[in-house]
Amino acid sequence: MNAQERELEGRVALVTGASRGIGFGVAEALVARGARVVITGRNEEALKEAVERLGDRQAVGVPGKAHDEDHQAVAVERAMEAFGRVDYLVNNAGTNPVFGPLADLDLAVARKVFETNVVSALGFAQRTWHAWQKDNGGAILNIASIAGVAPSPFIGAYGVSKAAMINLTLQLAHEFAPGVRVNAIAPAVVKTKFAAALYEGREEEAAASYPLGRLGVPEDIGGAAAFLLSDAAGWITGQTLVVDGGLFLNAGV
Repeated sequence: MNAQERELEGRVALVTGASRGIGFGVAEALVARGARVVITGRNEEALKEAVERLGDRQAVGVPGKAHDEDHQAVAVERAMEAFGRVDYLVNNAGTNPVFGPLADLDLAVARKVFETNVVSALGFAQRTWHAWQKDNGGAILNIASIAGVAPSPFIGAYGVSKAAMINLTLQLAHEFAPGVRVNAIAPAVVKTKFAAALYEGREEEAAASYPLGRLGVPEDIGGAAAFLLSDAAGWITGQTLVVDGGLFLNAGV
């Protein structure tokens, strides 16, 4: 790789929910550019496999649930112990356990969605801020969703939580400036196990509504994430980048 492709050499990222899917795609993109990563996930075996794929020297796995405050503390502590720094935080861990109208939503489920998708992101941001970024700078990236910027029928709780995550991005960007930049990515449907219900068995039909003619893949989000975390995006903060294959071009059509 040339110098530009190793632009993240020496940097360390904590990526939540990264044993597979978008999180793994982001971690893979960062490692490819020279960074070392600490990745989290609920499934310990899947996490071990992800670390092996990324490389034992480049990656460390910390199993646990994102909303668990003890897990948040351990993940950040492990990053500091293993690599001595945590330049980047990628809040990717998320959940969407319900499909149906908000009118009938169990409020306990709504709380679970917000705990995992929003409150945990704030918790990780607080911990990385105090452990390293406050004094040394860095960047935070929140993985939101297009469900957070438009109505999202039958996954309304998820959409509302992602809208909150976008606003959390704005609040943290304002509070953590100038040393720490905070941005978000709002993907459309990306081919992952998490989103399988949105396209499985009808991928061609689902992709037909995208001007670029296909659904997203984790690598699409990984490349955008690597850019927003890198020094090349050094004058970008408080922004949400929609990565949607052109889907919003069809809005109102």
